Amino acid sequence: MHGHGGYDSDFSDDEHCGESNKRKKRTVEDDLLLKKPFQKEKHGKVVHKQVAAELLDREEAKNRRFHLIAMDAYQRHTKFVNDYILYYGGKKEDFRRLGENDKTDMDVIRENHRFLWNEEDEMDMNWEKRLAKKYYDKLFKEYCIADLSRYKENKFGFRWRVEKEVISGKGQFCCGNKCCDEKEGLKSWEVNFGYTEHGEKRNALVKLRLCQECSFKLNFHHRRKEVKSKKRKDKAKKDSEESTHKKSRLSSAEETSKTKDKVQHFHSIIFQDLKQLNWNSITSTSFVHSPLDFTFQDVWL
Repeated sequence: MHGHGGYDSDFSDDEHCGESNKRKKRTVEDDLLLKKPFQKEKHGKVVHKQVAAELLDREEAKNRRFHLIAMDAYQRHTKFVNDYILYYGGKKEDFRRLGENDKTDMDVIRENHRFLWNEEDEMDMNWEKRLAKKYYDKLFKEYCIADLSRYKENKFGFRWRVEKEVISGKGQFCCGNKCCDEKEGLKSWEVNFGYTEHGEKRNALVKLRLCQECSFKLNFHHRRKEVKSKKRKDKAKKDSEESTHKKSRLSSAEETSKTKDKVQHFHSIIFQDLKQLNWNSITSTSFVHSPLDFTFQDVWL
């Protein structure tokens, strides 16, 4: 017995502990039965600092990605440059690019352009050569545009026509000189163009359409070959044949007139000689008037 004036048992505390344990077990079993498969576990303790830091970093990265996607390329570039300067130090002048070695598409085409492309030129093709070849394929290579500014030095520049010049008729229906727009009296010329390209000498046969003044400049040192159409050639042949035929007819007519004059002169001489000789009777005289030869028959007294 204890000193509190009441009856007590030594086994009373053990009974209370057993009942509480049974209650806990029942609650745990009930929770397991009522737990849903997609339900997360309940954390009764505080989360670890590392787990909280990872969740925070993940949220910040998500927000940063959203802001970067909303920016354009220039804004992203400036943000990255400013962040780099903020964390590592430096100046914005260090990030300015030098524009000395910048090249446009036209610069690349000028460096790799060829007047005529051969199969050997298309062997090792990089992107620069492919760009120049693509530009070359768009050119019209029937007639050339000429630069005759240095004709006295016997130096000429030629290039192919572009689409705008073909539509306007430059080089075919207008003079092919780049500084001339004459449309009348055009002639076609065939020129053997010798040039040096990428350290290699080449030749190309090109055609030009030039006016009279520009044709004089082209043929200043020596005459080039003039290209004529078939109709003009046939007409020239007919004219030459007719002129030769006329000349032959005129020459034959002149020869016949000369022979007639000679025959008449010879007749007069013979009659004068007969009068001097006082011949009494002439039986017969006959002359054969041929343009080449003539005969005089015997005279009987």
